[in-house]
Amino acid sequence: MSETTSTPAAADANSGRRIAVVGSGYMGGGIAQVLALGGARVALADVSAEVAQSNYERLLAESDQFVADGLFPEGSTEILKQNLWAAKDIEEAVADADFIEEAVPEVIAIKHQTLARISAAARPDAIIGSNTSTISIAELSEPVTNPERFLGVHFSNPSPFIPGVEIIPHAGTSAATVGIVRDLVHAAGKQTAVVKDVTGFVLNRLQYALFHEAAQLVEQGIATADDVDTLVRTTFGFRLPFFGPFAIADMAGLDVYNFCYKSLQTDFPERFATPKILTDLVEAGKLGTKTGAGFLNVPAERTPELIAYRNKAYVAMQKLIEDLGPAPIS
Repeated sequence: MSETTSTPAAADANSGRRIAVVGSGYMGGGIAQVLALGGARVALADVSAEVAQSNYERLLAESDQFVADGLFPEGSTEILKQNLWAAKDIEEAVADADFIEEAVPEVIAIKHQTLARISAAARPDAIIGSNTSTISIAELSEPVTNPERFLGVHFSNPSPFIPGVEIIPHAGTSAATVGIVRDLVHAAGKQTAVVKDVTGFVLNRLQYALFHEAAQLVEQGIATADDVDTLVRTTFGFRLPFFGPFAIADMAGLDVYNFCYKSLQTDFPERFATPKILTDLVEAGKLGTKTGAGFLNVPAERTPELIAYRNKAYVAMQKLIEDLGPAPIS
């Protein structure tokens, strides 16, 4: 389930909210910027008051540069000065917080120790989130009292500029907790998707599946790393800012996908076994946009409108890439 709420007026919903971000490094600091610019009062905490203060000053300097580069709106640094502050320790940061985001290193012992301190010092009704990208939310919840208020809130790097946030409740997370966190994240101008607590969640399962196949292509001498990156950027990856894999499949035709799986199976029968969910749709005659039913059930009469949007989007993307120029990689 996903949702978007990113209008400027939405930030008013965070006015008066008190938030703590524990872990003020690159990820935690970016998350703190997002939430503070979204209207909340945000405390930064780290291993010492000195580290938190140093990162607070870094975030203000970064904001000045982002404003100068046209990446943050004018006045952003002043908003951060009003809404962001460095706490002397975790206990001070979380004492009055409505929501606390843990963003310490991806080591379960460190996270457990940190979450135990947060849980002991925070209000019993304060919601606690973890920015983990890989560790089970249920496992992380073990040191948290009232674990129904605990969940994963996974921002992506760089968090000020990546719009999506993965929301991961564990089996005991309350529905009210999920709803409050989604509202808070939307009010900061981000988009959310709620996913189940499984290894890798959704974002990293997809990301690492692509990387695994890409690495094998290079290892086997089928293509160079540069050629793989070029093909991803300029073909199917070119579509991804506008359409996810199911929308792309629906537009291509699920019968086409079904045939391509059979072709791939001539050399890779297990790796490219046809997903049952695809077979079931094809057998039911639901072939995507051309039949008005598929994964997303876009009505057939809207297909011309969808194609027109697609074409306009791709031309706009190409113009943006040309305006930006090539990335400074090679």
